[in-house]
Amino acid sequence: MPELPEVETVRRALAATLVGRRVERVDVRRPDYVRGGQTAKNLLVGGVIDRIERHGKQFAVVTRDGRAVCVHLGMSGQALVSEGMTEAPSHTHVEWTLNGAARKSTFWRMRDPRRFGGVWTYRTFDSLVQERWSTLGPDGLAIDAAFLHSALKRTDRCVKAALLDQSVIAGVGNIYCDEALHRAGARPQARASAISKARASRLADAIRETLEESIAARGSTIRDYRDANGDAGDFSSRWRVYGRAGLNCLTCGSLLRDGVIAQRTTVWCGRCQR
Repeated sequence: MPELPEVETVRRALAATLVGRRVERVDVRRPDYVRGGQTAKNLLVGGVIDRIERHGKQFAVVTRDGRAVCVHLGMSGQALVSEGMTEAPSHTHVEWTLNGAARKSTFWRMRDPRRFGGVWTYRTFDSLVQERWSTLGPDGLAIDAAFLHSALKRTDRCVKAALLDQSVIAGVGNIYCDEALHRAGARPQARASAISKARASRLADAIRETLEESIAARGSTIRDYRDANGDAGDFSSRWRVYGRAGLNCLTCGSLLRDGVIAQRTTVWCGRCQR
């Protein structure tokens, strides 16, 4: 499932193309992919794209008159843009047509073969935040040591389970959880409430640094993820633990271990992470 870096990469690519463009029409090809009102007005027709916001693994397209569409990519969702008339790829569920350069239309398409994602419509961006994003924790890029230590002290779950909880931190999933824990030298099995202030500080830094490095590399592609231009991300070539069970730790040379922790396949180094 795309995590914060992948969604931020998509957000930036969409913003570069869509902001300032007027939505001329929308074609809903699969109605059950859209939650909320499905009229042209609900789906931004007639509005000029003002900005594209993101919180955790979700992004929102907001028009100048305040209307908003929230998108969650799920496991296989792709938000694709193209300039000029092109054939929509298979499994395109919603297609927006916007005015483009040189009298050519711009197309924004939501493609999702497995349909675990979706589109939600809201009258205003504020109502989106109140109804959908208010249950999420701080964005992973904004997490700080004091907040993280306080949140971890309140639960006896293992630290990996706590970090995967989107009400604690929004945007961190299995890949970046494993990577940040290794960078911070923290065992994924450790009891969250036992994490010291010093370790929480290292962990908060590791989360932000890992996410920022992945964004710089346009995210991680395993199977379905592509950015808005259809390109794969490159951070998967820089993973230090995720997907490397049985290989040597790039820090100390020990064999990396793996197991199921918090219902997720987990990889860690028994020497570096204590």
